[in-house]
Amino acid sequence: MTTRRIRLDRISSSTRNAGLTFDVTVGPEMVAREGYILAVRILNSKYSYNTVEDVTGRMLSLREGDLLAGVLGSRRALRGYAGEVPRELAVGDTINVLNLGGVLGACTAANLELGPPFDAEVLGAVLTFPRFGDRVGLPAHIMNGAIPKSETLACPWPVVYVAGTCMNSGKTLAATEVIRYLTKRGLRAAACKLTGVSLMRDTLGMKDAGAFVTASFNEAGVTTTHDVEVVPVAKGLLNHLAQQEPDVIVAELGDGILGEYGVARILENQELMSAACCHVVCAPDPVAAFGAHHFYTERFKLPIHVFSGPVTDNSVGCDYIRGAFGIPAFNARHDIAGLAEVVMRCLEQKKVML
Repeated sequence: MTTRRIRLDRISSSTRNAGLTFDVTVGPEMVAREGYILAVRILNSKYSYNTVEDVTGRMLSLREGDLLAGVLGSRRALRGYAGEVPRELAVGDTINVLNLGGVLGACTAANLELGPPFDAEVLGAVLTFPRFGDRVGLPAHIMNGAIPKSETLACPWPVVYVAGTCMNSGKTLAATEVIRYLTKRGLRAAACKLTGVSLMRDTLGMKDAGAFVTASFNEAGVTTTHDVEVVPVAKGLLNHLAQQEPDVIVAELGDGILGEYGVARILENQELMSAACCHVVCAPDPVAAFGAHHFYTERFKLPIHVFSGPVTDNSVGCDYIRGAFGIPAFNARHDIAGLAEVVMRCLEQKKVML
C-alpha cells in the first residue's frame, strides 16, 4: 500500500498541535508510540460516551463510518477506560477510542456505566510535510510546535495547586471558581492543567472563568502524563505562563494523588512546590479527606490550606475536616467566597514573603 489522500470527518482535540486540515495524506508505516497521529474509521455506533472533542473544544458525535484523526496514548482511568499503545500497528488493525479527546489505544479495561469503547479500523499514519515541496511525508506527532519542557523552574509568580484524591472529585470546579473570584478582584490569573489525559474541556473552562492565558500538557506534546516526564513538562508549562507576567497561576493536577499520571511526582518536587502559595485539595468523602491529609503530611510534607469537593457538599463533611484537621473546608458551588478568600489570604502572604 502506498500513501493516499482521505478526507476526515472529525479531527480530535488531542491532535491540535499538528494543525491538521480535513484533507490529509496517510501512509502505511506507523510508529507505535505515544504522540503519533493516526487516521481511523469508526466501526460501531454507541449511545453513551459517544462524542469526541474537536480542536475548537466542541463536542461532536461519532458514528459508525466516521473518519477520525486521533493520537496514540495510554489511559488509566478508574472511572473511565484503561488502555495502552499496541506494540505494533498495521493498516487494518482494530484499536479503540479511549477518551473524549480522541486518544487511541488498545482498551484493557472498560467501564460498566460507559459500555465498551468505540472500535476503530486503522487507516494509516497521518503524514506531515514539514518543508515546502517535500514529496515524502513523515508520521505526524503532537510535538510539532510544542511548549518546551524544562529541567529548571523560572516562575517568580505564585502558584495555586488544585489536587484531588481521584478523578471527578471537584478539582476543575474548584479551580474555575477560584479563577473567577480572583479575576473579579482585578488579578491577572493564568491557568494550566499539568497532568491527565488530553482534553481541552478543563482549560477551556478556566478561560471561560476569566484566565487570560491557559496551557496544558497536551500543548507540550504529551498525550498522557507519566512519572518519567511529568516534572519537566510541568516546569515548562509554568515557565511558559510566567512569560505572560500573571499575578497568579492556578494549576490543576488531573486525576488523583495516587493515580498513575504523575501527580505525586509533582507534589514531591521541591522546586515546583517552592512556587506554591496555596494547596487546594478536593475529596469525595471524609475517608478520602483523611487519606489526603495523611499523604500531604507524611509523604509530601506539604500543608493543605483548604478542602473542597463533594466532601463539603453539606456540614457533615465540613465539620469533620475542621474538627479532625483544623483545616478550612468550603464548597465550590455553595460557598465560593469562603473558598476563594482562603486562596486570597495565602496569595497575600506569599507576596509578602516575595
